This record gives sequence, structure tokens and C-alpha cells, in this order.
Amino acid sequence: MGMTIINETHDPARQSWIATANQPGCDFPIQNLPLGIFSSAGRKSRGGVAIGDQIFDLSAGLEAGVFSGEAADAARAAVGPTLNTLMARGLDSASALRAQLSNLLRADGPGRLRAEPLADRLLVPMASAQMHLPVKVDNFTDFICSTFHALRISRRPLDAALPPVLQYMPVAYHARASSLRLSGEDVRRPQGQSKAGDQPVQFGPSRMLDFELEVGAFIASGNTLGSPIPIESALSQLFGYCLLNDWSARDIQFWESMLGPFLGKSLATTISPWVITAEALRPFRTTVFKPRPDWPRPLPYLCSESDRHEGGMDIDLEAYILTRRMRDTGLSPARVTKTNLRFACWTFAQMVAHHTSNGCNLQPGDILGGGTISGPSDEGRACLAECAEPLNLPNGEIRRYVEDEDEVIFRGRAQRQGYVPIGFGECRARILAAFHSAKRKELVTSEPRG
Repeated sequence: MGMTIINETHDPARQSWIATANQPGCDFPIQNLPLGIFSSAGRKSRGGVAIGDQIFDLSAGLEAGVFSGEAADAARAAVGPTLNTLMARGLDSASALRAQLSNLLRADGPGRLRAEPLADRLLVPMASAQMHLPVKVDNFTDFICSTFHALRISRRPLDAALPPVLQYMPVAYHARASSLRLSGEDVRRPQGQSKAGDQPVQFGPSRMLDFELEVGAFIASGNTLGSPIPIESALSQLFGYCLLNDWSARDIQFWESMLGPFLGKSLATTISPWVITAEALRPFRTTVFKPRPDWPRPLPYLCSESDRHEGGMDIDLEAYILTRRMRDTGLSPARVTKTNLRFACWTFAQMVAHHTSNGCNLQPGDILGGGTISGPSDEGRACLAECAEPLNLPNGEIRRYVEDEDEVIFRGRAQRQGYVPIGFGECRARILAAFHSAKRKELVTSEPRG
């Protein structure tokens, strides 16, 4: 099925009998229907679909017999405790489930007569649910796909010469999967080696803790070892997307970077709980960004005309900071970044093709981080290391880097004229003090918060 096809699930006139899904600004209208794993009321974690302020319980739907055919098979694969089995089935299976759910939840369809009388069994309020990591992630690869980020972080002007390697391939490193955490879980400030100027090398809490505003992609069925995925088939391997915060301890990172990222990056990575399917994002695909007029044509294994014309995605991305003082005085989070995924110079399809070009095998549920998505304007700086001057917050506080008790919040929203906007939900985490200065009772892993 071609990615340019827009089907009835994208119909902007379609509304749900769940009223909150029709409200302006809702992240989860009926045109979205993202997948996640949740638990509630003492029951084990299971698969669900976000609609308005509710979660459609897939297990309850199967028990009630509201699914049939391929959609029922897909629902059984998504009941939990992870979505890996569904991802392994591929995009067509998820599409069948999405289509049947859309018909069950639409306000003017016959499916309403089956589903609405069972609402008490099928729906769980988000406010009473606990979200869990949607997948078991065995591998996490993080790319760099923003020329603006690459130039700013090296303190070069935006019209400076670009690193040649970035012009020819999506550069990446194999990140740490075990420290992936869900939105709402606290992150503890890391310790490590660092060296400031002429000062001696020291070990201690990072003084330059930073966020990186990214979008992550989940792999579908994957490939066998030794069998590259051609660029023409790469889109079929991209199951869905999430927001991703690749926490970075810059002082540790800069000192250790002779071989590549290690302890400065492996401390934690936070992702949002809902998997926005590739199908839901079809209306928001766009032409790939070309940073310079003389940007070279990709090598053949990374070159596809269809990907060049619709491999990018138009997704607004924002980062906010909420300090302890702001919380205590009832202030709202302060926006510190506004950018868009369309500024990425490499597509997720190209990332898949490049990642597997040497025969490396991708597995269902693997995550690809699209890199820090910085834009051309000052408000498009997608991490604090890109800021030449300290950040002035509305309440008079100043931030050079993230401090203890600060909370960083990401939000994402895909929108285009003629279609209903869809959101990602929040990706957020609060920073706790370093391990050595923490009280014993704080050393227990924190529970995710809403």
C-alpha cells in the first residue's frame, strides 16, 4: 500500500461518539488512534488505544467480540505485555485493527451500536490508568540528521562548511537500550569524568546535563542478518513514532568522545508512551529538507524519488522547562524550543536503509532516534548546548543547563490544512540529584507520574 494513499480513517469530517476526542486541540482524535500498553484497577498491563481522554481496552474488545477477521488477529497480538508481536506482523495488520477501531468509535457508523453500549467495559479513563513502555527494546540507535544542530553545537555559524560525512549518510551510534525510560519517570543526574579547560580531570556529578528534542521510530518486522533493506522497502519497516529525549551529560560526553558517545549518553533516554502509527501520519508527509543548494544527491542505496518527495514529516515539536520554583508558585512550564521534524536532512527510510546496508539485522520494537531536530531560527535550538548565551526564563531564573528538580517536557503535533491535527502526548521527566548526594529512600526507582 503506497504511503500517498489517504483512506477513510483520515477523513476530517469523521467524529467519535466519545465527545472529548472531538474537542479542538485534542491529541487523540479518531484520526489518530495510537497504540500503547497500560494497566488499571489492579489488572496486569495490556494493550490499548488512545481516543480522547479514554483508552480503548483491546483485551476487553476481544472478550466482547467486537473485532473480526484480521483486526481480531491484530488485537490478539497487541494485548500485551508489549507491542512487539504486533509490530512483527507488519503495517497491514495494524492498519486492519485501526480501520475496525475507527468504525467502532465513529459517531455516524453502524459500529457505534455495537461499541457504545459496552463503553463501561471497553473504555478506561486515562486519568485512572498507568502507562508502561510500549515495547521491549533490545536495540536503540541514535542518528544525527540536523545540520543546524551539528553547526551550532560546534560553535560554527549556520552558513559555515558542513561536515562532509553528514552530507553523504545519516551518522549514528548504537545507544543504550537498557536505560530507556517512559515519560513521567524521574532521571537521576549522572556522575562521570570531565575536564574543564586547564583544570585537572575530575569525577563527580555532571554540571552540563542537557536534553535533546527528538522523534523516535519503531521498527516493524525487521530483516535477517546479512540481508539489507532497500530504500524502496524501508517505509514498510517503520511501524510508528514517539517523542524521544536523548539526555546528554555534555561535560562527560565531550571529555570521553575520542571513540564516540558512551557514559555521557547512556544515563537515560525518555520516550512518550503512545506509538503514533505510520498510517496515522500519512497526511503529514512532506518533501525532504535540503540544507544547501549544493547538497549532494544521495548515493544510489539511499536514493528514492518517492522518499525524496514524501519522506519528510511535518510535525511541530516543542520543549518546555518547569523549574521547582515555577511549580511552587503555580507557574506554567516555559517553552524554550519550537522546531519541526521537516528540518531533518535525512529521512527515517534512509536511516533504515543505511543501518542495514552492511547486513545488520533490525528487530521488531527496535528504536531509531532521528537526532536532535533543530531548526534555522533561535527558537529552533533543540538542546541547551546550542545556546551561545544562558536561557532567561519568564520568572527571572537563568538556565545554562538543566538543574536538579527541573522538569523537561516535550510535545509534538502533526498538522496540515485539510486534515485533523494529531498529537503525540507528552514526553516528560524530572531531574533528581546525583546518586552520592541522594537520601537512601530516594534510591528506589520512582513510579511514572501521569
